[in-house]
Amino acid sequence: MDYEQIRQEILKFRDDRGWQKYHNLKDLAISLNLEASEVLEIFQWQDENNKLSDENQKHLEDELADTLIYAFYMCDKLGVNPYEIIQNKLNVNNHRKWNFDK
Repeated sequence: MDYEQIRQEILKFRDDRGWQKYHNLKDLAISLNLEASEVLEIFQWQDENNKLSDENQKHLEDELADTLIYAFYMCDKLGVNPYEIIQNKLNVNNHRKWNFDK
């Protein structure tokens, strides 16, 4: 699927449920953060070297999808293409230097 297909599908999902009234930038930002917290929760109390179980891998994929969906809703609300803003940020980062020796 390309971005426009995904965009249309998630907007239809939202509209079919009458949720568009809740999709203001503030509430979308809160929801995005809550979903990102659910990604983090999968790793809570786990050793950093532990391999994810198949169940946790699927759970992680689901939570990542939820997070991306909210990010895409925000992009739609802002009228921006997420792929373009990612490319713009990569262009900025390609000219930055980080000091990891601290």
